[in-house]
Amino acid sequence: PKRIVSLIPAVTEMLFVIGAGDQVVGVSSFDTYPADVETRQKVGGLFDPNFERILALRPDLVVTYGSQDELTTRLKTANIPWFSYRHGGLADVTSTIRTLGVQTGHADQANIVATQIETELAAIKARATGKARPRTLIVIGREDGSLRGLFVSGGVGFLHDLLVLAGGENVMADVPREGLQLSSEQLLVRAPEVVIELRGQNWPVGRRAEELAVWRQARIPASRSGRIHILNDPSLMIPGPRVGHAARTIADAVFLPAR
Repeated sequence: PKRIVSLIPAVTEMLFVIGAGDQVVGVSSFDTYPADVETRQKVGGLFDPNFERILALRPDLVVTYGSQDELTTRLKTANIPWFSYRHGGLADVTSTIRTLGVQTGHADQANIVATQIETELAAIKARATGKARPRTLIVIGREDGSLRGLFVSGGVGFLHDLLVLAGGENVMADVPREGLQLSSEQLLVRAPEVVIELRGQNWPVGRRAEELAVWRQARIPASRSGRIHILNDPSLMIPGPRVGHAARTIADAVFLPAR
C-alpha cells in the first residue's frame, strides 16, 4: 500500500517506527505521536470516522478498530482494503508490528523493531525476578478531586500484562476484564499496597499535590505508606512501540520505597 489511513494511534506509531510513515496519508483525530502526524489529514476517531474524508484520500489500506463494523462494511462496498486491529495483550504489540511490516513492505525493519522491544521487556522482567511483588492497583480514570468513579485495570489486557512484567501483583487479577468500575468499598477490600494512576494530560502547578491529597484520605495500605503514583504520560496507555518505556516507568513506580 502507498496510501494508508490509520484510525488507531497505537498502529500509527507502529507504522512510523517501521519506516512506513511516508505511506501514511491520514490519521485519527487522537493521533499526537510522532510529531509528523500533525502534517497528515485527520479523519475522525473510533466513534466518528469521517468516511467521505477517508475516501477523498484515495487510500489503498485503512486501519480500523475491530468494533468499527459500519466503517468496515462501507470500505468493503467501496472495494478498499482494510486491516482490522484490536487492543490485546502485551505480546500482541510485537506480533502486530511484524504483521504490519509484511503488509506494508517493511518486514525487515519491523522485525528489528519488534526484537528490540522484546529484548527490552525481557530485561525489565528479569530485573523484577526474585523480588517481592507488591499488591498494586492500576487506575485509569476517576472523578477529579475525589475517589468516586474509579475505573481500573482488570486481570486481562495490555495494562495488566505490563504490571505483571514490571513486577507488580495486580489486585484485580481475578477479574477477567480489561477495565472495570471499582467502588470505594471494593477498594478497601482489595487493599492495594501500591496505586499507580495513569493520566494522559499535563496538569498545572499544584494539581498533582491536590490529587495526591485525595488519595491520602483512602484507608488503604498504599495511602498510609505514601506509595501513590500519578503518572501524567499518555504514552503509558498506548499499546504501541513505546511499551518498553511504559514497562520501565511502571516498574520504577512499583518498587519505589515507602515514604
